[in-house]
Amino acid sequence: MQNFINRLEKLSKSLNETYSAKSVVSTLGDFFAENFGMKSLEIYTRVANSDEIRDFSQSWVINDKAGELKYMFEDLSAENIIVKGDYIYYPFYKHNKKIGMLRIEGSISNDFLEFMQIGIFEISLKIQNIILAEKMQKSIDFHDSMKNIAKIIESQYELNYIIPLIGEMIDKFISNHLIYIFLKDQLTGEFHLAWPNMCRDDKIFELIQSLTPKSVTILTNDGKTGIFPLIEENKVLGCIVTKSTDGKLTAKELEYIQQLVNQTATTINRANIYGEILKHATLDALTGFYNRRQLEERIKQEVAGALRQKTPLCAIMTDIDHFKQVNDTYGHAVGDEVLRTVAKTIRAQLREYDIAGRYGGEEFAILLPFTRIEEAKMVAERLRAAVEKRTVDISRINPDIETTAINVTISLGVYEFNPHDKDGELLKKADKALYIAKETGRNRVVISENEKDE
Repeated sequence: MQNFINRLEKLSKSLNETYSAKSVVSTLGDFFAENFGMKSLEIYTRVANSDEIRDFSQSWVINDKAGELKYMFEDLSAENIIVKGDYIYYPFYKHNKKIGMLRIEGSISNDFLEFMQIGIFEISLKIQNIILAEKMQKSIDFHDSMKNIAKIIESQYELNYIIPLIGEMIDKFISNHLIYIFLKDQLTGEFHLAWPNMCRDDKIFELIQSLTPKSVTILTNDGKTGIFPLIEENKVLGCIVTKSTDGKLTAKELEYIQQLVNQTATTINRANIYGEILKHATLDALTGFYNRRQLEERIKQEVAGALRQKTPLCAIMTDIDHFKQVNDTYGHAVGDEVLRTVAKTIRAQLREYDIAGRYGGEEFAILLPFTRIEEAKMVAERLRAAVEKRTVDISRINPDIETTAINVTISLGVYEFNPHDKDGELLKKADKALYIAKETGRNRVVISENEKDE
């Protein structure tokens, strides 16, 4: 009897020192191994309002295609402990409702059976407390995220920066689902994937085409794919899509997503409006690229994003070769046309989410998110070749000169961001490479060495 009490006290003390699902499973595994010679222990819980089984320690839905765990769960009762092969299955309850089970590997002994008559209640209570604590924390985290989205509205207006943050926030709360964010081009009516970088499910693209300002949430018949339209001021701004990798969306997850969708629609709409207001204040009037001040803000954002997501980021610095000679020979009006033509040529070669700015005079800075140095070098070579081939029509600018068209070239320096770089080094090192390109013949690409820590 004393041995029984000692074990129960030891179990209680061990569980009191655990604060997470993983630590509970680990502690119980060690306890049963030490006291009863058991080899392993797993805990499974029933997903609310579903027949799916979740691994308690990993918090993911079990791939139970054969239905073995579900059958065990259904057959278990306080009076009907199941032994199958080397495994013993024990149910645990909350208010007389079966909410999960233990699967223990090992040989049954009388001591073990007697201990579990009381021990299972101690274990059950701890699991319930952990589940409750996780739900409370998730609720707190959810409301914190809602506040964070609201803060984004106040401080940011660039969707290329906002959307990944929102995607990451939603992904945090919706387990076992892939998250996609689509935005709708208000001019063409086409949807394009804004986050993440790829979606290979053609069915999703088909479903979102039917969205209208009156659309509501669309759930597929199996409950595993949800289309949540982003609607504001009677316009479809886009949609958020969730696709299950295993289980169905739960009622709580649907509630979370709907609240996030409402806030996201407001965020996107206000960002669009704010972006239009600031457009002329942030863009260089001659080239349509970001002006230097806005470029510096975008650099801060992209560097922060690269550090947070641990993704590569490259910069290209480029300027027009012998530009002063163009101005001196043909006049500043021709020089402006050259700047416009080169900027248009560069933009045509870049991806939608690449960032281009006029750094000063005839010098441009380009940011390439999610890009390694090898890819950036290819982009730079493509830009160099495109500009070299492009003819600048100056026939309408100055009728007093006989020349009707000229050609120019550009030199480029390329650098890949190092997480250990100090502020401002991204463009400085790309500019250093640009200087070498100009000193060694112009119309060429030079890569800056990235001295990464070993």
